[in-house]
Amino acid sequence: MIFDPVYFIFVMPAFLLSMYASFLTKSRFKKYAQVAASSGLTGAQAAHQMLRKEHINDVGIERVQGFLSDHYDPRAKVLRLSPQVHDGKSLSAVGVACHEAGHALQHATGYKPLGLRSTLVPATTFTSKLSMPILMVGAFMSTGASSAGQTMLVIGALLLSVSVFFTLVTLPVEWDASARAKKVLVRDGIVSPAQEADAASVLNAAFLTYLAAAISAVMTLLYWLYRSGLLGGRR
Repeated sequence: MIFDPVYFIFVMPAFLLSMYASFLTKSRFKKYAQVAASSGLTGAQAAHQMLRKEHINDVGIERVQGFLSDHYDPRAKVLRLSPQVHDGKSLSAVGVACHEAGHALQHATGYKPLGLRSTLVPATTFTSKLSMPILMVGAFMSTGASSAGQTMLVIGALLLSVSVFFTLVTLPVEWDASARAKKVLVRDGIVSPAQEADAASVLNAAFLTYLAAAISAVMTLLYWLYRSGLLGGRR
């Protein structure tokens, strides 16, 4: 694709926000990984306690390798926690573990955005592999004012919109999981009232990464809609 400075106008602010969000998440996690939770529970124990108090007894907890690789697998009904979170007794560890347990609570209660996100996974995986190659070919062909190139850009943008929609659906899912975690951290004695704000700051920083990803995805889509002529009347 020929260098297009307009692309950077669209995506640079989102790129900078993503870098800041990533830095903030890692720095806060490391900072509060040095602060012990008042309960003395590990992340795995805190998640287990949270699930049992909500009468969820069919979700397993496993250790998985990787820094901040923590996630909930709804198909297997398993919380997979990184070693730092699974075995850690810090504010960071219990905060992240309870956030992932929040996803298990969403699953158990039929939280609709989580179901929608899970439904979108196959389509998102498929379209994400096709959208950028098609957009690149369309961009190359459209340099000669080719109608076929413009058509390719439109098709690529439509495929890309599936991934963008997925990132938008992810926002309420992640926010709600953190809200559930914040609700129980103090209520269930996992952290002290004095530690509540610090534990919440870890979760808020993590949510910012999802917000940045959604903004980046939206701005990228808007750029390609602009290139295709569907935005701004550009041909």
